[in-house]
Amino acid sequence: MKRLLSIAFAALLVSVGCSPSLKVSSDYDKSADFSKYKTFSLYPQNDKTGAVSELNQNRINSAIKAEMTRKGYQEDASGPDVLVNVTAILKDRKSVSATTDYYGYGGYYRPYAWGGGMGVTGYTSYNVQNYKDGSLIIDVVDANSKKLLWQGVGNSEIDKPIKDPDTAIPAAITKIMAQFPPPNGKK
Repeated sequence: MKRLLSIAFAALLVSVGCSPSLKVSSDYDKSADFSKYKTFSLYPQNDKTGAVSELNQNRINSAIKAEMTRKGYQEDASGPDVLVNVTAILKDRKSVSATTDYYGYGGYYRPYAWGGGMGVTGYTSYNVQNYKDGSLIIDVVDANSKKLLWQGVGNSEIDKPIKDPDTAIPAAITKIMAQFPPPNGKK
């Protein structure tokens, strides 16, 4: 089960990095002055769910460090200005769709009958699809006040295992953190 969750989470990262169905969003504290933050450290990880393997967690941490450094921040474990926290969420979901077929025409069309007393006959078929919904959430928190400054979320349906995690994970992190710091964050 732990291996399955790890594979599913890795597939989320591939989806986040490459899929057109990727949903990436971010939000931030409009009153925060991001120009005053110069150093960062990763928040200690306490993943008890087993959603992320140790190898993938290391890849995620390395990708976040590389992204923060690329954006001009320096890593400082002893007294950082901001802490970066990563959370993975995997949920089992169902998608239900219905199609009604009237007079063999198919689809959602409902033809109108000519003449009185002619009833509409047809049948409805239902399709139920099970899938995993995965989210990777990156929080940037003020280290002193513990106030959330910025949050980026990558969300996608997970349908297959990851092929190249060493490439896909950094691409996913880059895509999620594309709006950090915010455009008017003065960094």
